[in-house]
Amino acid sequence: MKQITTWTIIIILAVLGYRYVTTPNTPKTVSTNGECLTTAPRDRTAITLRVTTLDKNALKSMRDATKKTAEINAFLETLEVKTQTTEFNSYEKSEWNHETQKSINLGTETTIAVEISAKDMDTIETVLNQFAGQPNIYVGNLQMFTSAETLQPIMEKCLGAAVANARERAIALVAGDNRKIGKLLSVSYGNATYDYNPTGNYRLMATKAVQESMDAGAFGTLTSKDTNVSVKVSATFEIR
Repeated sequence: MKQITTWTIIIILAVLGYRYVTTPNTPKTVSTNGECLTTAPRDRTAITLRVTTLDKNALKSMRDATKKTAEINAFLETLEVKTQTTEFNSYEKSEWNHETQKSINLGTETTIAVEISAKDMDTIETVLNQFAGQPNIYVGNLQMFTSAETLQPIMEKCLGAAVANARERAIALVAGDNRKIGKLLSVSYGNATYDYNPTGNYRLMATKAVQESMDAGAFGTLTSKDTNVSVKVSATFEIR
């Protein structure tokens, strides 16, 4: 019985010893941050047409706004544009009468806003020439931005450049100890910044673009300055 117990212990020790020998040591690592700064061209121009109607009858107010918006959309179907409805709002509008010191109900005001974007400014001018100055139609938010299709490959390339920048920093850190940097073990990112406009994915507004609402028929000046893009990563490398 003692002999079996002794052999059992020997086998267990042999197995443990084998695992100890063959288990690789935890590699020494170094973590660094990397960044990439680049630009992306603003390749689209956008404008917002806002239809606003006011009537004592709530149903008529909404019908008038819907009818005018349908006219706009029908015209836009003849152009190479992208559209989206950014606002649909209907509420009772009132104003304060200083003489009577009472609030006066003016009726129901309905607002429907349609954002239109195109690749070239000529198309936007066509839209403006068609609708700017018409009753109940207001023009605003003239802007240039970078489309998602243009931005995505630029961001991906910048991400690779940020990792390369992190490797260069890691090399510099271990150079004084006569060590070398090996393979990339892990990388995290998510701190990508750019001139962001929350009205749409990857919507990048021009720094000096006209952002304030313009009077019907007024036309602002756009800048073609590229969008600034910044990508930051945190990477861990093996030290050899």
